[in-house]
Amino acid sequence: MLDINAIRADFPILNQAVNGKPLVYFDNAATSQKPQVVIDAIAEYYKQINSNIHRGVHALSQMATDAYETSRQKIQQHINAKHSHEVLFTTGTTHGINLVANGFSAFIKQGDEVMVSAMEHHSNIVPWQMLCERVGAKLVVIPMDDKGELILEEYERLLSGKTRIVAVNHISNSLGTINPIKYIITKAHEHGAAVFIDGAQAAPHLKPDVQALDCDFYAFSGHKACGPTGSGVLYGKEEWLNKLPPYQGGGEMIKEVRFEKSTYADLPHKFEAGTPNIEGGIVLGTAIDYLNAAGLNHIMAYEQELLQYGTQKLLEIEGLKIIGTAARKAPVISFNVGDIHPYDIGAIVDKMGIAVRTGHHCTQPVMDFFNVPGTVRASFSFYNTKEEIDALAEAVKKAQRMLS
Repeated sequence: MLDINAIRADFPILNQAVNGKPLVYFDNAATSQKPQVVIDAIAEYYKQINSNIHRGVHALSQMATDAYETSRQKIQQHINAKHSHEVLFTTGTTHGINLVANGFSAFIKQGDEVMVSAMEHHSNIVPWQMLCERVGAKLVVIPMDDKGELILEEYERLLSGKTRIVAVNHISNSLGTINPIKYIITKAHEHGAAVFIDGAQAAPHLKPDVQALDCDFYAFSGHKACGPTGSGVLYGKEEWLNKLPPYQGGGEMIKEVRFEKSTYADLPHKFEAGTPNIEGGIVLGTAIDYLNAAGLNHIMAYEQELLQYGTQKLLEIEGLKIIGTAARKAPVISFNVGDIHPYDIGAIVDKMGIAVRTGHHCTQPVMDFFNVPGTVRASFSFYNTKEEIDALAEAVKKAQRMLS
């Protein structure tokens, strides 16, 4: 079981007041807060071992390199990748998606199909659209129903010999839906298609096993999982990473450079051009250690309690409608209250010290599907409490009274 008071004490930002009220932070799907151990690790890197990596024989460079590669190995173990060189450090999920979409230009031709789902974040739509425009391929969309669940019968019907890659999120950032990605992966592979999983929303809540899933690619961002901004991971199966062309050229990603021709470094360096976000990569390992020490199974169980409690509490408010009612959900509640614009509710709730997200959450097609301008999104983490949910419910009621 989680000791919530002890966990909250690990996050110094939670101790402050906003607009004279205790901070209630319910914008975790956008970015998580950072525990003191992560904050300290950032400072310690710059105080003790700041140096460029992989390039120096001096002591600091070797220490920084060891810390960076140790973090890579931690992440390999965390996601159960077969090899550490299948773990690429990126600036975040968006970077990972663009890397793969750019590389797939070598494997997709006119008339081929790229498949995404109707509930994708813009970052898992636009790069694939750009790819399709470059090569003349077709973007195919897996539809969803009114609960915010993918229609799997339609998914199977849409799969064909033309499908080259299926790109779907593990968890929807705007609806909270947990997608059946193992099933999606299996069916795609039956048609010879590769599968890219956007794990940005999943990494803070569960422990993906990429070998058990058998996904070809899996990406996530550090900043949503208690790590620093500008850090992230792209997992790719060794055979795919060897086939993909480099995404960027520069230092580190080369073996030999001649004016006539250059050759590329082995994995993972082939995809890590230039000086990386060294402290980000190292401290992402610290964040993963923190989550594992707390116990991701415990975290997910507690967050499900918060989701159930929050759903019940908010539905007691007359006129409130939850957008996204899938049977399996992460701790995300998107809602609207009558005809009140979500921005207006968010602005009033903020005056009471409560941080929620309002708008289309970079999922404009989802909002169009539900015929809403946006939603108020409350996304919970394991450092939140039921008392904070009570405060949110009261704040929404107050906003409703003021705006009706």
